[in-house]
Amino acid sequence: MSIKTLEQYLPEHTFPFLKKWFSDYYIHIKITKNRNSKLGDYRRLPDKSHQITVNSTLDKQLFFFVLTHELAHLIAFEKFNFRISAHGREWKNTFTEMLLESLDIYTDDLKPIIYRFSKNPKANFMASPELVRYFHIENPEDNLVFIEDLLINDEFYYKGDVYLIMEKKKKLYLCINIKNSKKYLFRPLAKVEKRTIDEQK
Repeated sequence: MSIKTLEQYLPEHTFPFLKKWFSDYYIHIKITKNRNSKLGDYRRLPDKSHQITVNSTLDKQLFFFVLTHELAHLIAFEKFNFRISAHGREWKNTFTEMLLESLDIYTDDLKPIIYRFSKNPKANFMASPELVRYFHIENPEDNLVFIEDLLINDEFYYKGDVYLIMEKKKKLYLCINIKNSKKYLFRPLAKVEKRTIDEQK
């Protein structure tokens, strides 16, 4: 895919950054259907070229953010000859530099969020509450909620099982699976379906 074709998914004025970041590498960009499990990914192919995939349904600013994240993997791995961890210090430093370099791409209300994120980039988009909240689009037919919006002792459905919130442990929520009594930790922005009082009877 050419950069020109890619630009339709991106905010304005991204071409100079992409041209600079892409220039030294042979990259296959794939625009995919929506994937709930991930927003994008990077892999090195057997012929030593690179493949990056990004979900087509993303907001243009989020698409650029995800693309930057994946390109940071490529650049960091190439710079350090693949002798680094995927989301280690080298990747964080590379991603930080790219985010700060391209900060003006983002709208004024998003810039401070991106700037704060750049101080310590997270491997998982869901681990950044500010970004999740900024890009989250409410669906009136969506009955899912964030765990942090529930109360202790509330019950909820997750992947077909019923859980009860036992307590908050630092930033995570300790929950028990009602069926097998096993305990699990959930992130505050995990999306679950609240169990109503009528369902509990």
